[in-house]
Amino acid sequence: MAPGTNGGVQSLQRAFDLLEGLADAGGEASLSELATTSGLPMPTIHRLIRTLVTLGYVRQHPNRRYALGSRLIRLGENAGRQFGTWARPLLAELVDEVGETANLAVLEHDEVVYVAQAPSRHSMRMFTEVGRRLLPHGTGVGKAMLSQMPQQDVRELLKRTGMPAYTPNTFRDPDLLLMHLAEIANRGYAIDESEQELGVRCIAVPVKGTPSPAAISISGPEGRLTDEIVHKVAPIVQRVAEAIADTLHSRSTG
Repeated sequence: MAPGTNGGVQSLQRAFDLLEGLADAGGEASLSELATTSGLPMPTIHRLIRTLVTLGYVRQHPNRRYALGSRLIRLGENAGRQFGTWARPLLAELVDEVGETANLAVLEHDEVVYVAQAPSRHSMRMFTEVGRRLLPHGTGVGKAMLSQMPQQDVRELLKRTGMPAYTPNTFRDPDLLLMHLAEIANRGYAIDESEQELGVRCIAVPVKGTPSPAAISISGPEGRLTDEIVHKVAPIVQRVAEAIADTLHSRSTG
């Protein structure tokens, strides 16, 4: 803390430290765990957490553990939608390099929401309306996002949403999907093999460090996105995902 910082600013910084501590703990922690990670006195933590609960930024579970609140989650979702605006130029660069339609999506209320798109110049191209919502288990971007989440969180999400089939290729079994997500996490990108729309193939990469889970993808006809092309362009999609993450970080710290 810099000398001369007033008490109000100090309290605000400490409150954000506690929110960061909850996020780093996977979204839930006890007061004693927050005391250990933050180094703050327990009375200070009690006071700040009580205020954050009142404001809706933290919620208390019956087991006396604390979790990030709905108001904070809503702010993160809104921020996730807004970053589609400044990510669009990077999506356009991706289209220039690979020739296929590029999308950016975020996870919101257990659904994939498409927030930005740069279309391919091919006469036969894929189009997903910005604002469209789909369940994550049946999309490339959704699987890329799920691959970054703890398995238990994925199981709970799938229980809430179910696993309806978009096509005969859509995953319907949670255990098979979880094994598939482990492969995606290992490889660094997901492939949608006509799982959301027949005849369409998609390569998707998670964007790390976003307010809510996010991913970018390119999609096109199976005839153009052959195995050879997938192996060639996947590193390009990964590079652009990293560029978007870097841009987000520089904007949040600049």
